[in-house]
Amino acid sequence: MASARGIYSIGAVSRMLGVSQSAIRSWEDRYGLIVAERNEGGRRIYTREQLEQLRFVKERLDEGLSAADAHRLLADRELDVQPIVEPRTPNPPARLLVLVADSDRYGAELSDVSLRGEGFDVAVAMSAAEAEEKFASHKPALSIVELMISGGVGRELCERLKRRGGAPLLCVSSLDLREQALAAGADAFLKKPLEPRQLVSTVRDLLGRGGLTPARPGGADA
Repeated sequence: MASARGIYSIGAVSRMLGVSQSAIRSWEDRYGLIVAERNEGGRRIYTREQLEQLRFVKERLDEGLSAADAHRLLADRELDVQPIVEPRTPNPPARLLVLVADSDRYGAELSDVSLRGEGFDVAVAMSAAEAEEKFASHKPALSIVELMISGGVGRELCERLKRRGGAPLLCVSSLDLREQALAAGADAFLKKPLEPRQLVSTVRDLLGRGGLTPARPGGADA
């Protein structure tokens, strides 16, 4: 079951939905319906449920409704207490490759099996150095980095991978290192032990509609 805590940065949400960060912030300020959690640095962080609420608003806008009407419909839907269904994003294109950088053999194997079972190719790296080598040679569509890899250099690894390419980055850890992950440029953070369905859903979200396109202008709290 998805965590109630925020896991997606506003930059990741912006890319996934194709909505500018400034628009997302404006909707929060104006309508007060989808209010992001703030981390210690003041950055907005969104839960899975909030991502789906924003997706609902975006779909209504695409149908020609105003932002006010879209939020009004969302409020009506919430009053009906209808559960947020699993992401409506389609299965990813065939055999997208995910890099899993995790020195915990059990954790790496769990991620490998979970992702391969959903149609992804997976490259596993057991050290930070191996992760950088495979990132350069495999050019993954998304990277998953365990922040305690190679004695705790995961944050530095994330920063280097972000500088070398624009692919989405998901950080994981058995410790609550969400702040450090987002500060290092992660698009999302999950706390171990990982639940396979949540892992796959998060990866699909980050690779879904608009997930690989550049972020639109509109703010710096990505």
